Amino acid sequence: MKIIDGTNAVLGRLASYVAKELLKGEEINIMNCEKVIITGNQKTTEREFSDKRSRFGHSQKGPKHIKTSDRMVKRVVRGMLPNHRFGRGRQAWKRLMCYNKVPKEFQDKKMIKAGKPKTCKYSEVKEFSK
Repeated sequence: MKIIDGTNAVLGRLASYVAKELLKGEEINIMNCEKVIITGNQKTTEREFSDKRSRFGHSQKGPKHIKTSDRMVKRVVRGMLPNHRFGRGRQAWKRLMCYNKVPKEFQDKKMIKAGKPKTCKYSEVKEFSK
């Protein structure tokens, strides 16, 4: 089992690494999903999220757009897996857990640092969650 600290990790790079490890058969827990960053202009990113959330379909069928930061990170990883409904994509999806903070059972365990401080334009995932 791998425990990854998502602080200052770029969302897309973290998701592609996690997807590859899940397909190899690893169990992965991502901590501090609120502190994962999205690079680029904040206003543009904010506009994209608000446009996506303003579109709605049938109230029971969806599309449902996720608003919590841990589920947003998990959704990005899901997009990088092969079909998440069947076969190995589904099995890989079940091996992933995401947390906004570090739970008590993982506090004393060793974590893999996924990110470094950035100097470019970025915004954290928690700015787009509710």
